[in-house]
Amino acid sequence: MTFLPNLRRLPLKAALAAALALGGVSAASAQQEISPEHLSFARQYVDMTDQANIFENRLVALGVTIMRTLVQQDPSLTEPVQETVREAVQEYLEQKDPLYDQFARIYASRFTIEELQEIIAFYETETGQKLLDQNRGINRDLQGVMEVWQRNASQELMARTRAMLREDGYEI
Repeated sequence: MTFLPNLRRLPLKAALAAALALGGVSAASAQQEISPEHLSFARQYVDMTDQANIFENRLVALGVTIMRTLVQQDPSLTEPVQETVREAVQEYLEQKDPLYDQFARIYASRFTIEELQEIIAFYETETGQKLLDQNRGINRDLQGVMEVWQRNASQELMARTRAMLREDGYEI
C-alpha cells in the first residue's frame, strides 16, 4: 500500500502551513508585528498551561482514525499499520514547536507583554499551580456535565418545540 510511506514523509511544516491557511490564525494576527520578547512571554504561558496538549490529543485521535481507515481497507495489514501510524505520530510529536509558536502568537495578539507577565505570575502562585494541576480533571468533569446536559436539553427542547408547534396548529 503506497499510502504508508507517504504518511511517514508528510512534512510537518507543510501541514502546519495548510492549517494556518485554512484559518488557524486570523489574517489580522498573522500580519500584526509581535516582538520576540512578547512572543516569548506568550510561549511561556502556552507551555505553562499545557494548552498545546490540544495538539497532542488531536494528533493521537487523527492517528487512530487513520489506523482504522487503513485497517478497514486491508485487515491483514493491522500490525504494520499500527506500528507505522505510531511512528508517524511520534515524528509529529517531536516537531511540535512551530505549532506551539502559533499558539503563542494567538495569545500575544490578544494580550500585552504586561498582561502576559501578570498571567504567568498568577500561574506561578500556589493557587495558580493548583489550577494547572487540576485543569485536566476539571475539563474532564466539565465535559461529563456538558454531555448529560446536552442529552437532557436535546430531549426537552424537542418536546418543547413539538408542543409549541401543536399549539400553533401543526401536527408533528
